[in-house]
Formats: sequence, C-alpha cells, structure tokens
Amino acid sequence: MNDIPAFPLTSDFVNPKSAGMTLRDYFAAKAMQGMLSANGDANGFLEYEEKTVAKNAYKLADAMLKAREA
Repeated sequence: MNDIPAFPLTSDFVNPKSAGMTLRDYFAAKAMQGMLSANGDANGFLEYEEKTVAKNAYKLADAMLKAREA
C-alpha cells in the first residue's frame, strides 16, 4: 500500500519503479509543509529538530493512508 504512485501515469511504457514519488511521500511532504509553516515565530524563524519533523510527517502520512482504507 505504501508504493502507490502519487501521480499515476496510464501509459503501458512506464516502469512502476520509476514512476515518481509515492502517495506516502506526497502526503508526508504536505504534512511537513504544514508543520513547518505553522511553527514560525513573528520574524519567520523556525526552531525544530529536522529528524523529528521528518518522522512526524511520515507518521501523519501513514495515518492518512490508513484512513483511506477505512
């Protein structure tokens, strides 16, 4: 389920392994974008632990994928 393409192509000539980012990666990128944009101070500066942000983004992505199955 984690390897569903985010932007599937319908051509028979496309190799699924090189078809671009997965839906999980797309969801994680969107989640991370939201987390980072919401955490800036008045001057736009951010303080965050990169590894934590990335892990949390994928946790949210996994939750979104799971919600799609329900």
